[in-house]
Amino acid sequence: MNVLASPAQLRASFLRWALFMVPLVLLVGFAAGKLGSPDTAWFAGLTKPAIFPPPVTFGIVWTALFVLIGLAMASVASAWGAPGRGVALVVFAIHFIVTQVWTLVFFGMQDMFAGLMVLGFGIASLLIALALVLRVRRSAALLLLPYLAWLCFASVLNYQFIVENPDGGPSGNGAAVRVKL
Repeated sequence: MNVLASPAQLRASFLRWALFMVPLVLLVGFAAGKLGSPDTAWFAGLTKPAIFPPPVTFGIVWTALFVLIGLAMASVASAWGAPGRGVALVVFAIHFIVTQVWTLVFFGMQDMFAGLMVLGFGIASLLIALALVLRVRRSAALLLLPYLAWLCFASVLNYQFIVENPDGGPSGNGAAVRVKL
């Protein structure tokens, strides 16, 4: 019988990757969160859609999702020798980094339409990444399904913000400049 690694070695490899991936994903998510914030006069002035959850929900959900994402990527990374392992990791990394730009676009640039486009890219690229991850580790793809569901919800929520605020919401900082001639 040819065995490349014992079950204990496989668990140790996964654990090492998890100790790297989970904090990395949390760090990227935390850094992205610093690029924009809902604590602005612009966002406070927006009409909130009926499906807008309590603000505390976002921190809880994103933290849980980031942990699941980190575990999924650790599972893929620890699949040494699996065909498509490297491609799955690279495609997911590109997806994840681009999707994290949503915070900057929506809150920082105050562009709801461009935010919706980022989420559209996020869903499409996640579906591609999921197909690649599934070929490496089925369990990792299953761990990413709540993330896909949340991206879909975020897209609907983003769209509802556009519907509720067709003019783009209040301008910037609320200051007005009047010139009298």
